[in-house]
Amino acid sequence: QVQLVESGGGLVQAGGSLRLSCAASGGTFSRYNMGWFRQAPGKEREFVAAIRWSGSNTYYADSVKGRFTISRDNTKNTVYLQMNSLKPEDTAVYYCATTQKWVVLDTDPYDYWGQGTQVTVSS
Repeated sequence: QVQLVESGGGLVQAGGSLRLSCAASGGTFSRYNMGWFRQAPGKEREFVAAIRWSGSNTYYADSVKGRFTISRDNTKNTVYLQMNSLKPEDTAVYYCATTQKWVVLDTDPYDYWGQGTQVTVSS
C-alpha cells in the first residue's frame, strides 16, 4: 500500500510560479512511474505530466508543455511539479498518482492517488 501526500499548492498571480511536491511512503517508490493530474470544478480529471521510475523519460500534456517540469528524487521518495508562467486556466486541484505502465494519460491505470493540493491562479 502506497500513501501519497501532495503539498505546495496555493494562490498565485498569473505569470507566477509554484512547486508542488508529492511524498510517497509505504512502498518501493523507485519502482513506480509517477503522474500528475489536475481537476478543475465541473471538469474531469486530466493528465498533466508523467515521469518514469528512473527519471529518464518525461511526458507532458500540450497545455503545460514548456511551462511545467516534472522531476523526482528517489532518495527522498518524492516527485515534483515545477509550474512556471501560470495561467488562470491552470487553476485546479492537483493530484499525484502511481502507475507501473508507461506512458499513461488516462486515470484508470494509476493505482494510488494522493488527496490533492489546490492551485489557484488569479488574473
